[in-house]
Amino acid sequence: MTQVSTELVNLTIDGVAVSVPPGTLVIRAAEQIGVQIPRFCDHPLLAPAGACRQCLVEVALPGPDGSMRQMQGPPGRMKPQASCTLVVSEGMEVRTQLTSPDIDKAQQGVMEQLLINHPLDCPVCDKGGECPLQNQAMSNGRGESRFSAQGGVKRTYPKPINISAQVLLDRERCILCARCTRFSQEIAGDPFIALIERGALQQVGIYEREPFESYFAGNTVQICPVGALTSADYRFRSRPFDLVSSPSVAEHDACGAAIRVDHRRGKVMRRLAGHDADVNEEWITDKDRYAFAYARQADRLTHPQVRDADTGELRPASWPEAFAVAARGLAGAGGSAVLTGGRLTAEDAYAYAKFARVALGTHDIDFRARPHSAEEADFLASEVVLTSHEDGGVTYADLERASVVVLAGLEPEDEAGTLFLRLRKAVKQHGTRVVSVAPYTSRGLAKLDGRLVRTAPGAEAEALRELAHDGEVALDGGGLLLVGERLAATPGALTAAAELSRTTGARLAWVPRRAGDRGAVEAGCLPTLLPGGRPAADAAARVDLATAWGVEQLPTGPGRDGDAIVAALAAGELGGLVVGGVDPDDTADPAAFREALGRARFVVQLELRATDVTPYADVVLPVAPVTDKAGTFVTWDGRTRAFEQVFANPGSLPDLRVLAGIAEELGAPLGFRTVEEVRREMAAVGPWDGERPALAGTAPAPTAGASEPAPGAMRLATWKQLVDLGSMQDGESAYRAAGRRAVARLSATDHERILGPVADGVVARVEVTGDRGSVVLPAEVADLPDGVVWLPARSVGRGVLADVASPGSTVTVKGAGE
Repeated sequence: MTQVSTELVNLTIDGVAVSVPPGTLVIRAAEQIGVQIPRFCDHPLLAPAGACRQCLVEVALPGPDGSMRQMQGPPGRMKPQASCTLVVSEGMEVRTQLTSPDIDKAQQGVMEQLLINHPLDCPVCDKGGECPLQNQAMSNGRGESRFSAQGGVKRTYPKPINISAQVLLDRERCILCARCTRFSQEIAGDPFIALIERGALQQVGIYEREPFESYFAGNTVQICPVGALTSADYRFRSRPFDLVSSPSVAEHDACGAAIRVDHRRGKVMRRLAGHDADVNEEWITDKDRYAFAYARQADRLTHPQVRDADTGELRPASWPEAFAVAARGLAGAGGSAVLTGGRLTAEDAYAYAKFARVALGTHDIDFRARPHSAEEADFLASEVVLTSHEDGGVTYADLERASVVVLAGLEPEDEAGTLFLRLRKAVKQHGTRVVSVAPYTSRGLAKLDGRLVRTAPGAEAEALRELAHDGEVALDGGGLLLVGERLAATPGALTAAAELSRTTGARLAWVPRRAGDRGAVEAGCLPTLLPGGRPAADAAARVDLATAWGVEQLPTGPGRDGDAIVAALAAGELGGLVVGGVDPDDTADPAAFREALGRARFVVQLELRATDVTPYADVVLPVAPVTDKAGTFVTWDGRTRAFEQVFANPGSLPDLRVLAGIAEELGAPLGFRTVEEVRREMAAVGPWDGERPALAGTAPAPTAGASEPAPGAMRLATWKQLVDLGSMQDGESAYRAAGRRAVARLSATDHERILGPVADGVVARVEVTGDRGSVVLPAEVADLPDGVVWLPARSVGRGVLADVASPGSTVTVKGAGE
C-alpha cells in the first residue's frame, strides 16, 4: 500500500500562519483561514486552468540565504500570480487583496477587463441575484466604469445559440473561464463544446454536425459563473430571490444523488445539484435535474375514484368511501396479491410488505414488475440484503480505490449516472480498470477506457465463470463486481456472479435501475423475504416479526413472485390485485399482464397519474409524488437517503397512508398512519439476526446464440437509455429532445449481410420483428457479436418488451428501405 506523507507545508497568508498538505493550491490554503480570494475559472472538482486571472496574489519565497525573494519579479516588487494554479511551498509568503494594495488594484483591473464587453442585462439575466460576476464586481471591482459608449460599442453575438435542445448560450456574457469545456472533457467525457478562435475573438463554440449530446449537460449551466449558459426549461422563468430552496434526493435511479428543489407558490421551478462529497459530489444527471414535470401533468390523479356498478365508469369518491369499497372488494375477491414498482420509498415499501402479510394474509408480493429469473429472489436474500456502506459493503469511495471494476448486466451511464461519474473519476485519477460483460462497447464504456468481454444475450453466466481464470482482469487484487438488475434475465448468471465473488475475493454489489428497488428488498417486498431480511420460510423469523407487529401469526405458505402472480390472476387462482407504480409496458410480458388485469375480479390501483392500469381498476387512489411527502430511498450501496416533504397537498396521500386506510376497513390495522410512525416501527423491528439463506443456484440456460441462427434470425439485446419515453420524464420537451437518437445496432458482418456495405452519408433502416411485433429503426454498426441486434428498450413506441420481444429472444432482422 502506498504510504501517504503526513508532513505539512508551512506558509503564511496575509500574515497568518497556515499548515496544509503538500500539493495544496494557494487558493485552497487561503480558504482554510477564511480568506476568500475572488475567482471565476476555479472549481474544486476541476483541474486548475488559470483562465480568468481574477485570483491574483503576491508571493515571496525564502532564498538560499533565508531571505525572502520575490517570485518572478524584480527585487522589491512581487509579480501577481494566479492562486488557483500555484502550489504551496515551505516558507511561502502570500499577500491577497486584503493586505496588498497592488493586488487589490490588479484584481480591479481584471474585473474591468471582463466587464468591457459584458452586457449590462442583469435585470433579465437568469443568473442575476446569484451571479459570482455580479457579486465580485461589487466586492472586488471599481465603483465606476471607465468604459465610454462614445469610444466604442460592446461586442455582441446572435443569441441564444442552441448548444443542445436544453442548453442555450448567450455568447456576449461569456467570460471565457472554461468551466463548461473542462467539465465536459474531464468529468462527463463529452467534449462537444470547446473554446474556439483566439485573443479577443475567443468564444465557446460547438461542432456543427455534433450537438452537445451529454447526459450531464445541465451541470455546465449550474457551474457557469455568469449567465452565458442557460436552461431552455428555466430561462426567464423566475428570479433566484423569489424561490424557496429545499434539499431532497433524486428519485430516478438507485444512486441517491443530493439535489436542491427550488420552488415558488407551490410549483417546482428548477432542480439543482446538491453538495454531497460521499455520493454525487456536485454533479447530477440531466434526468435528475430536469425530469420533474411529471408530477404536474394534466392526467395527475387528484381524488379517489371507484367504478360505478351501474355505468361501469370510474366516478369521484371520498377517501372513506374509497377505502371501504377497496376493502370489500379485496375481501371478496378470493385471494389477493400485491405488485409494486420502483418509485416507492422505503417507508411505502414497508407498508406494502406489512399490508400483504397482515391485511391480505399472503406472501404474494413482488416489487420486480420487470423481467427476472427464478434465482434472483434468493440472490437478493443471500448476497444483497443488509449489506450497506456502514458494515463493509461496497461504497462510492471504494470505486476510486479499486484496482478493477467488472460490470455485468449494467450500463452505468444509462442506468446509474452518478455511479458512472464516480467510476470515470476513478479511471482518470486513480487508474482503475473497467471490464464490462456486455454485447458491445457502449459510449459510456468507451469513456471509461474500458475493456469489453463481448457476450451474446444468455451467455453471461459462462462469461462470468471464465473471468475467474482471466489473469488480465485480476479480480483477486482488490477488485469489485457490480451486477445490474438486467443480469436476472439470464438464468444462472446471478449465481455465476456470486461464485465469481467467492472464488476471487472480489466484493460484490447489486445496482438496480430504479430508486425504490433496494429499499423494497430491505422492506420485504418479495415473496421469500420479510422486512429486515427475515426469510419468509423460516418459522423463527415469522414468529419474530409477528411478535413485533402484535399479530397472532404470519402466513406460512410460499408466496408467488411477479410472474406467478400474473399467471395466477389469468388462471383465476387469484381474484384481487393491489398494484402501485407499475407500468404494464415494463413488465416481462405486457400483453399477459394486461390480460391478467382484465381477468382479475378486483383491482386497486395506487398511482400518481392515470396509466394503462387505470381502465382495469375498480378503485383508483391518488398517491403523493416525492415533493408531497417525506421518505427514504436506499441507494445501491445500502445508504439511507432521507428527504422531507416540500409541499402539503391534500389531494394525494403517501402510499402508506392509503394502505393504512384500507387495512383499517379490513379489520387489520397496520399500526401507523404517518411517515414518522413507519420510520419508528422500521427501526424497532430492525434487521434479522438469524441465519441468512444461502444461494442455492440455478442451472444456467443454454448459451444464447450457440447454435447457428436461421437466415435473418438474431438474438435481441436491449437496455433503457437514460433519456427515453418513461412516464416520469413526461412534460420536459427540451430535455427529451436532447436525448440520443434511437438506433438498431448490428455487427459489421450482419450489416453487410442484411443491408449491404456501410456507405458514407447513407443511413439504412432495419425492421426488427419478434413474437410481439415489429419496430423500424436506423441501423448503426457496433462491435456486437454476429447474430445479435441491440435495441433501446423504451425509446420507440411502447417499448421493446411490448412491441418486439423479451430480452434474449430470437428476432428476425431485415432491411426496411430508406
